[in-house]
Amino acid sequence: MTVKNKKMAVALRYRQGADSAPRVVAKGNRKIAEKIIAIAKEHGVPVHEDRDLVEVLSTLKLSEEIPPDLYKAVAEVLAFIYSVSKRV
Repeated sequence: MTVKNKKMAVALRYRQGADSAPRVVAKGNRKIAEKIIAIAKEHGVPVHEDRDLVEVLSTLKLSEEIPPDLYKAVAEVLAFIYSVSKRV
């Protein structure tokens, strides 16, 4: 995910029934972002690129739940991931 010529990544976790909202579980720039993306791909986790959303999510603290105003945007990403997972 590229933001202003800088690689950034944010990883979210959502466990239905356990979490009330998705949480930020990893985030970073440049080499850390590359590592987050590489780990996701190694484990078969789909990667969705949305630089605007990553920029906003990167302002959250680790383990912080996403705020309600981001629910719709993150729900669209989760729907994408679920659809990709079903195809695999």
